[in-house]
Order: sequence, then structure tokens, then C-alpha cells
Amino acid sequence: MAITYTISDLAKEFDLTTRAIRFYEDMQLLQPEREGPGGRNRVYSARDRTRLKLTLRAKRLGLSLTEAREIIDSYDSPRDTAPQLKKFLAVLSNHRQQLEQQMAELQANLEEVKTHEKEARALLAKVEKAEKAR
Repeated sequence: MAITYTISDLAKEFDLTTRAIRFYEDMQLLQPEREGPGGRNRVYSARDRTRLKLTLRAKRLGLSLTEAREIIDSYDSPRDTAPQLKKFLAVLSNHRQQLEQQMAELQANLEEVKTHEKEARALLAKVEKAEKAR
């Protein structure tokens, strides 16, 4: 018998809301079976659980859900790992470049803040010295 999960099981395990999990379904990252009256109850497979885990890992890396789906879907195709790895490397390379650009911008902003702090401290010292002299 295959292991299955409810939406609540996955929400609790991954510390997500059920709404977030339904959103991942809408993005076609998860495809649960439906049971019960009118197919109201979602039944997630071990495959869905793995896809959710990979989706969350991709999000932590800063990938978009579309990028995550493309990479995860590539593993559902026949096991030709070279194209899968090339796609994954291309996505990671692009993402790394974006992060490096953001880091450079943050470093520049940080240096500007440090310069303003130094100037403000110097002015404050000058003002305090002038006040003491009075």
C-alpha cells in the first residue's frame, strides 16, 4: 500500500498554510488525487511530497516557481540526466549572476551609509565641541 498524505499532513510537516499548498497545485507543481464526495478531499502521494520538498528548496535558492517547475518536471521525463543537469546549471548560473549583481549593489549602498555615518559623527563631534566652548 502506497503512503499518502492529506493537505494538513503536508502543511504541518513543511510549516505551510493549506492555501500555499493549493497555490502550488494551481502552479502545477503538485497533482493530488481526489477522493470523497465531489472529489473534495486531496490525497497526496510520496511523489507530491518530494515535489513539494524540491519546490521549497528551489524557493530557498531564490528560484521562481516557474523555474522550479521546469527543473522538477525535467525529472519526470525519461532519465536522460545530461539535459536535466544542463538546464539546472543554466538556471543556477543565471540566478547566481542576479545574486552577485544584488550583492554588488548592497555593498555600494553599505559603503555609502558608512560614509554618511562617518560624516555625521564628525559633524556631531564638531557641534558638541562648539557647545562646550560656550
